Amino acid sequence: MSLTNTLKKWRYRWFPDHVVGEILSKNWIDNAIPFTIMVITVIIFGALLPNFYGGSNIGILARQYGELALVVLAMTTVILVGGIDLSVGSNFALGNFMMLYFLNIADLPVGLAALLVVLICGTVGLVNGLLVGYLRLRAFLTTLVTLIIVRAIVDLLLLQYAQQMSMSFYSSPLWDAMGMGGAWVFPFSFIVLAVVAIIGHIVFSRSGVGWRLLAIGGSRRSAYNMGLPVRRLVCSAYVVSGMLVGLAGVLYAARLSGAGSDTGIGLEVSALTAAILGGNSLGGGRGSVSKALMGAVTVLVLTNGVLRLGLNSGSGPMVLGLALLFAVFIDVRWMKNRQKLLSKVYVSPTLVEMPEPRPTNSGPFALNDRLNAVEVIAQGEVESPEDVILDDEDFLYSGNRHGDIIRYFPPDYTRHEVYAHIGGSPLGMAFDPAGNLLVCVGGMGLYKITKADRSVSLVTDETNRSLFSVVDDSRLRLADDLDIAPDGKIYFSEATVRYEMHDWPVDALESRGNGRIICHDPKTGRTTTVLRNLTFPNGICTAHDGKSILFAESWACRINRYWLEGPKKGTTEVLVDRLPGYPDNINRASDGTYWVALMGMRSPALDLALGMPAFRKRMARRIAADQWLYPNLNIGCVARFDDAGEVQETLWDRRAANHPMITSMREHKGWLYLGGITNNRIGRIRLSDRDEGWTGFASYWGKKKGASA
Repeated sequence: MSLTNTLKKWRYRWFPDHVVGEILSKNWIDNAIPFTIMVITVIIFGALLPNFYGGSNIGILARQYGELALVVLAMTTVILVGGIDLSVGSNFALGNFMMLYFLNIADLPVGLAALLVVLICGTVGLVNGLLVGYLRLRAFLTTLVTLIIVRAIVDLLLLQYAQQMSMSFYSSPLWDAMGMGGAWVFPFSFIVLAVVAIIGHIVFSRSGVGWRLLAIGGSRRSAYNMGLPVRRLVCSAYVVSGMLVGLAGVLYAARLSGAGSDTGIGLEVSALTAAILGGNSLGGGRGSVSKALMGAVTVLVLTNGVLRLGLNSGSGPMVLGLALLFAVFIDVRWMKNRQKLLSKVYVSPTLVEMPEPRPTNSGPFALNDRLNAVEVIAQGEVESPEDVILDDEDFLYSGNRHGDIIRYFPPDYTRHEVYAHIGGSPLGMAFDPAGNLLVCVGGMGLYKITKADRSVSLVTDETNRSLFSVVDDSRLRLADDLDIAPDGKIYFSEATVRYEMHDWPVDALESRGNGRIICHDPKTGRTTTVLRNLTFPNGICTAHDGKSILFAESWACRINRYWLEGPKKGTTEVLVDRLPGYPDNINRASDGTYWVALMGMRSPALDLALGMPAFRKRMARRIAADQWLYPNLNIGCVARFDDAGEVQETLWDRRAANHPMITSMREHKGWLYLGGITNNRIGRIRLSDRDEGWTGFASYWGKKKGASA
């Protein structure tokens, strides 16, 4: 190996490019920019202002933060549904005034007064919600009018009651605690904010209501067509916004115990700036509570910092205006270019040095026409039968692309029925000792169809997450093939953790170790990952002696053995390598050997490209996916090998006429049954010199009483 190739190999091993793409694909990456802005803002003003990090200053900021952040959360709530609420400032002033009025003039208890204020401000939100949600008026103009009207009402109330309120002073332990008290080092308003934020986070990220609100913000027309109550949810968002503003007004009144004509002026600009600066999309449908909280910190530090620096009175609004402009610019550019950037960096080919394939002009892989004699079953009546299997009563089963399991009736299999509807893309199948059918379903996980009543149930759709994985690999993306060990444990392959089933060409282009072998123990219900970093693991088969499992790595063109017991327990070794094609499903043969399907043949061009990851990356960026170099999956071949890894024979269909593409095969009573994921038929061919009484079910579980020979 040359020095250049050695350095290149080490570079792709220790500097995995795919991590960058995986980080950009995470939802939390949206928080990176607002978090960075928040940190930079705090650092700058911390350096400019004396005693910025002092306890007294932090305490003051924390009390102000509780009030501001509640208003920002109110603004964020309506922004997420694609609206805006410019009335939060005047509604805040109304809440502040009404709280002081109820305490100082009406002499109501604190709890009742606070509840009434929240309801009054919620009523303002209800008016906005009815106008925007049900009457479908423009949110900007509607809430602007509400701002003016509510502000006028507050001014009129101040003219009538300001003097009377100024001559009164309300005091109670609860009111004093709300204004100046707290728990440990946290002010009361901060504690209230924390409770509201936790509830809001759960609602927006973990509840159906939150998902519906985000769906409406993403596209109201689509949400309406889905049957969502768009008008009611939009109206509800404005009501919640008003109630949060009312709660902020209560806390503000407790802290200052005063009302003035300038209360809440400009608050709508501060709240809007904080919401957008935190990363919430101005167009709706994308945002979170954490983004609102980060934006509130940034705006609070900016406004207080400008004030403490002694700049002129116009500096504060100017800074907020520039910050809002910057936030909108970042939001628009990020939304426009994130997917473009992600598409450029997510696909990350690695360096692969493919060994010279075994020859197909001589030896066991020599081309032949043995599959010309294939008998066709259900041609044109089944689509995508990726795997086939037979039970102890000679019934034949396959999946189809509609998510059905089809059962074909012996002996000629001309008649068939839908055995069960399982959904997804049924792939590998296996029978347990009770005759229940276990199925790997692409994108869904491992499922079971009971023999007694054909009921479908989930076995598992997740495994333990990798400790250092960026993507959440606990969920199963592409459960592929399975087999059952003598102790009842189910071993199955997951071809890739990075891509969905229809994106298999992208995984082939990368040819990195994205796959794994997983074990599910029905006795304990636990699912654990046994092997990681495999190159598209595919077919899997328990050895005849039950001491190991055999599995294929398709893009690596090899078959491996994983030991379940014995001195080599827990180790993996290569059993068959240098295959001329891509191995798929593996199953037992009647003479103690194994059948393997080669779903496609290697090509010199792709083998050469696998050694040039930079070339493959440019190809993925610059040309359409249907023009990529990727595995050729149109030539059918079946091979048989023994426990020593020696290939005994092969069956070819060079003309690709009877069975053009093969992903699975099952030997049963002297016949070999063939499946292919891109085919519209099932095939079978008579095998010579085979045990015509042998079945796969009996090989695993023995013959049932009364079963025919």
